[in-house]
Amino acid sequence: MRKVQFEPKGFHAPRSGLYLLYGCIVFLFLLFLLRFWYLQVLRGEDYARQALENRLRLERVYSARGLILDAHGALLAENRAAYCLALIRDDCPDIPGTLAQVSQWTGIPLEQLTAKYTQDRRNVQSFEPHILVSDIPFDALIRIEMKLPYWPGLSIVTRQRRHYPHGPLFSHILGYVAEANEQELTNDPELALGDIVGKQGLELRLEQDLRGSKGLQELEVDARGRQLSCDVKTLPHAGSNITLTIDAAMQQAASDALGDEAGTIVVMEPETGRLVALLTKPAFDNNAFAARLTHEEWDLLRNDPRHPLLNRSIQSVYPPGSVWKLMMAGLIMSENISPQETVFCGGAVKLGNRTFRCWRGGGHGRVDLQRSLVESCDVYYYQMAERIGIDKLAAYARQCGFGSLTGIGLPHEQKGLVPNRAWRRSRGETWQKGETLNVSIGQGSTLVTPLQMAVFVSALLNEGKIMKPQLLAATEPEIRDTLPMTVEQREFIVTAMRHTVEAPAGTAKRLRRRDAVMGGKTGTAQVVKIGDVRLKTHQLDYEHRDHAWIASWGEKNGKRYVVIVMVEHGGGGSAAGGPVAKKMYESLFGPEEIPAAPVRQAIAAPAEGRNNG
Repeated sequence: MRKVQFEPKGFHAPRSGLYLLYGCIVFLFLLFLLRFWYLQVLRGEDYARQALENRLRLERVYSARGLILDAHGALLAENRAAYCLALIRDDCPDIPGTLAQVSQWTGIPLEQLTAKYTQDRRNVQSFEPHILVSDIPFDALIRIEMKLPYWPGLSIVTRQRRHYPHGPLFSHILGYVAEANEQELTNDPELALGDIVGKQGLELRLEQDLRGSKGLQELEVDARGRQLSCDVKTLPHAGSNITLTIDAAMQQAASDALGDEAGTIVVMEPETGRLVALLTKPAFDNNAFAARLTHEEWDLLRNDPRHPLLNRSIQSVYPPGSVWKLMMAGLIMSENISPQETVFCGGAVKLGNRTFRCWRGGGHGRVDLQRSLVESCDVYYYQMAERIGIDKLAAYARQCGFGSLTGIGLPHEQKGLVPNRAWRRSRGETWQKGETLNVSIGQGSTLVTPLQMAVFVSALLNEGKIMKPQLLAATEPEIRDTLPMTVEQREFIVTAMRHTVEAPAGTAKRLRRRDAVMGGKTGTAQVVKIGDVRLKTHQLDYEHRDHAWIASWGEKNGKRYVVIVMVEHGGGGSAAGGPVAKKMYESLFGPEEIPAAPVRQAIAAPAEGRNNG
C-alpha cells in the first residue's frame, strides 16, 4: 500500500526552538567559561592565597611563666597544666547550639556563657581557639572529650595554671594572677584573650620578667579543621625564674608565732635591707584567684571584717606608740639637749585646761633620756616636744624616712603621715599645742607602716644608712638616704635599746637571752580614748583595744636581724608583742643556749617600775 502523505509538498518543520536550545547551551558555556576565567585568571591569585590560608593556620605557642623561689630554692610559685574548652568559629556550623551544649556540660548559665562569648569574640580571630571555659575539672574533662567529635569547632586546649604551694603564707608578697581583662588586652598588644597576667604583689610588679615571650607555629589542617602537620616558626621563651630573699622556713615561723592574731611581722637584715620574712595575717589563698574566683567568693573576701586582702606591713598605717620615742631621742640630742638633763615626771602635765598623762599614774620621778626610753616615760617627751616644737619634730621625722615610701616596690604601699602645721592648714584647721604632745609619743595623727619602722631601726645599726627593703636576691643593696644623727647619737639609742631588754624595769625584757645581744623598744598605740580610767585589754571590745608594737634587734654568731612585730588590737606592746618577737628570735637563733662565759657585761638597772609600751 502506498504511504499517506500528510505534510504539504515543500513543507519544513520550524527550526527556531532548536536554535534557541543551541543558543542557551552556548550562552551557558560562555557564562561558565567567563566565570572560570574570573576565578582562575582574574582572581586566581587571591583565591589561591585564601585556600592556602584555610589549609595553613598560624597558632601561638604559649611560654612557661617563670618560677618564684625562696632564698634556699624552695618553690613558692609554679605552673600546672590546665585544660580549657575552646571554640574555633570557622569550624563551627551552629554557634548558638554549641554554646547551649557547653552550658549543659559545664553548668555555666547560657546567658553568662553567651555574654562572655559576645564580649570576647572581637579579640579573637575566627580561626583561633576562643576559650569559653578555663580549667575544666578532670572528671568533667573526660565526659566532654567523649562527645567532642559530634560538635565541630570545639576542642580541648592546654594552658598553664599558676599554683602556689604555700597558699596564704606568701599571698601578700607574691600576689596572684588571673585572666587579662579588656583594658589590659587593649594596653598590651602582646596579650591575647585568655592570657594570664599578674594582678597583685610580685606577680604584678615582675610581670614582664615572669611572662616570657610566645612562639609561633604553622598548622596544616584539612577541610574539617583536623591537624595534618605542624611547623614551629618561632620558639617560645620561658619567663625568668625569680629568687627571693625571703626564707620560707622563717616565714612559716612568723606565721606560727603570730598565731590567730591580726598583724604583721617584718624580719630584715640591717646591713643589706634584705627581708628574711614579711608576714601579714589574716591572709587569703591566692590559688583561688588562679583558679578563677567566683563572684560569691570575691564578695566574701572583700567584705571580710578582718580585711585579709590588706598587706598590713606596707598598706596599713598605725600610730607607732612608744617605738616613736627612738626617733624622738635622736631629735632631742640633735637639738643639743644633753641626754643627762632630767625632767620630773609626776604622772601628768598640764597644758591649758587639758591634762596629758603618763602611762604610770604615780609618775617616774626624775628621768633622763636613757631612762625615758628604758621605762617609756611619756612626760619626758611631752616636755621636750613642747620645747622643740612640731615643725622641727616633723622635719626630723621625715629625714628619718617616715612620711615617705620605703621603695620596696610592692603595689599600693602607703606613706603614712607625719603631721605638722601645713598639713593641718590644708584641712582648713589650726594646729593645737596639745597635738604636739600627742605626736611626741607616737599618738594623735601620726601614722607609720611596720616596714618603715624596720628600715629606721636597721639604720640605727648600720652606720645610719636608710636602706631600700629588698625582696629579690639578685638585687644589690641600695642606700636611699642617711639618718640625721651622729655616731654617738645612734650608739646612745642602740645602747638604750639594750638596756630596755636587759634592765629589770625594761619594757622589752621578755627578749632577754644569755647567748645573744638583744635590743628592743615596745609601744602601745591607743586606738580610742575611753574616759580617764584606763581599762584593761580584756575589758574592751576588740576594735577598741590598743595596737601592740615591739621594735627589736638581735645579734648572735655574727648574724644580726631586725624584728618588728605589730599585733592589731593586741593590747600592750610588752605583753602582746614581746612573746611573738621572742618566738621569732628562737627560730632565727635557735633555742637559748647557756654560754660558758657571759656574752656581754651586765647593765645597771634604773629604778624598778611597772612595764609599759
